[in-house]
Amino acid sequence: MQTTNQQTAIVLFSGGLDSTTCLYWAKSHFDKVIALSFRYGQKHSSELNCAINIASSLGVEHRIIDIDIAQLGGSALTDETLAVPNYDENTTYSDEAQVAPITYVPARNTIFLSYALALAEVSQANHIVIGVSSVDYSGYPDCRPDFIEAFERLANLATVAGRQGNRLQIIAPLQHLSKAQTLQLGSSLGVDYAQTVSCYRADESGRACGACDSCHLRMQGFLEAGMADQTRYQDLS
Repeated sequence: MQTTNQQTAIVLFSGGLDSTTCLYWAKSHFDKVIALSFRYGQKHSSELNCAINIASSLGVEHRIIDIDIAQLGGSALTDETLAVPNYDENTTYSDEAQVAPITYVPARNTIFLSYALALAEVSQANHIVIGVSSVDYSGYPDCRPDFIEAFERLANLATVAGRQGNRLQIIAPLQHLSKAQTLQLGSSLGVDYAQTVSCYRADESGRACGACDSCHLRMQGFLEAGMADQTRYQDLS
């Protein structure tokens, strides 16, 4: 993957483990980085609070955009009538999965990338960095390589910059990494994972539930990476 140190990158940044790794990665590859976060109707704001603190600590320009995906419903991450399920070891996900998990937010990455594309054009950035992975993920269709490749093609057809030959690249540095490999990459870049929140049911203090799919992937990642789990967990005793 070829990048230069004199270009600008937009990083989709939630404050979670993956996007924080991507933010640190982008800081090491580009001269200027703009972090882009969203209030999109998610049930808890602790992850976004982490994003604000991390971006500030890195001295990164941070944009937060208010949108309302929650009004569309259809996801346990936004719909108060739907509960986030616990991790089930009998449930497996694959590229051939016909039913998305209840935590899938319909079209979320498409919507986020569209905003990032607009910001990239007005800020003359020609890279967008997104923390999707097709190795350790929960079966979301918008985390797969063919989606990223298709959106990059669209981006270069949909913008003045792209039509003028100033091509925009969508970069997914974690696309083929396991959670353990992502943690090892982030550790080499100096990421403090204690600052991040990945839990689908985190409390307002950012403490994780330790039982949802996202918590399971995170815990398993620390275990496989041979790293101490820095996550703060709720006292469920």
